[in-house]
Amino acid sequence: DVAGFTANEADQLRQAMGSKRSAARMQRLKERLYAGMAARGITGAIADEIFDKMAAFAHYGFPESHSVSFAYLVYSSSYIKLHEPAVFCAALLNAQPMGFWSPHTLVQDARRHGVVVHTPDINASADIATLESCADSFGGLAVRLGIGSVRGVGAEVARLVSEGRPYESLEDLARRVPQLSRKQMEAMATAGAFTNSFGDDRRHTLWEAGAHGNNGEHLQGMLGLNSRPTLPGMEPIEEAIADLWATGISPDGHPTVFLREQLAAKGVRTADELAHVPHKDRVMVAGVVTHRQRPMTAKGATFISLEDETGLINVVCSKGCWARYRAVARDASALLIRGRVESANGAINVLAEHISPLFTPAAVPSRDFR
Repeated sequence: DVAGFTANEADQLRQAMGSKRSAARMQRLKERLYAGMAARGITGAIADEIFDKMAAFAHYGFPESHSVSFAYLVYSSSYIKLHEPAVFCAALLNAQPMGFWSPHTLVQDARRHGVVVHTPDINASADIATLESCADSFGGLAVRLGIGSVRGVGAEVARLVSEGRPYESLEDLARRVPQLSRKQMEAMATAGAFTNSFGDDRRHTLWEAGAHGNNGEHLQGMLGLNSRPTLPGMEPIEEAIADLWATGISPDGHPTVFLREQLAAKGVRTADELAHVPHKDRVMVAGVVTHRQRPMTAKGATFISLEDETGLINVVCSKGCWARYRAVARDASALLIRGRVESANGAINVLAEHISPLFTPAAVPSRDFR
């Protein structure tokens, strides 16, 4: 108003004040601003003060506008995660690859918040992660992993498999979706995708998948699988290993679950127990490595995120500690760490003093130095 700007000119000024190149754009509008203010009797020091204040705001207007946008995204995401955790988890799984957290960590977090996550199923799964009713899951919704989450299947084949549902048997699947290779069918069997629908355990369906793969040209009933061997079923630890290999996700068992008895005997604390450990007390923690980070502002410190079956553990590794245990700290997929608890304002860290490898039943890939 002080410069008599039209609606279009006012919008240009607004954009200039929130632009990444705000200084240059403000200079281009300066002459028009001063002319408009002069026409309304605003000149000299007062006009300079008005322009200087607008130009000063423009220096941080761009990050401020972005911070508002990010704040809205954070608020919306937090609301959905709190009230609809199954929806939140499924949406993030379907948006992969993305972001800081791996699908394995996203699923483990959802499980800790009461969400049931099911393995892929040839007749129950779509090509992507979906929701299904489940009285045992938070909010009555469970997440069903998609066929596309299985190693080596790919989006196009997963779509074809999903569109052809339901299937009566492995032979029916192989005949109707000839694009499925033997390796893809074996990966699906390893993931347990045939167990519920075809009423058989993983080892037997894996054996049959090897015979059915690439056999779409055979006549129905001509594969001669009546003399299949008797195979032992998989133990829970073996199923967890199979899940991690086939999908990168273990819905029913975190790798540290199977080591908890031995770890507890050594005095190793879980992530949720750290909240009850006094500040500066020495502890031992263990978990799979999810991240390694070394921010420019950390003065050489490296931050390691560990995950066990109860949650995440933040570990701070000083420059000297990293140099001392570099090979293990950098390369091991899971770690056993001794250090001191640092607790302040609700944030809990473990300041590492000693680092050794933790040998888990299955490895989970970490996301390092991103």
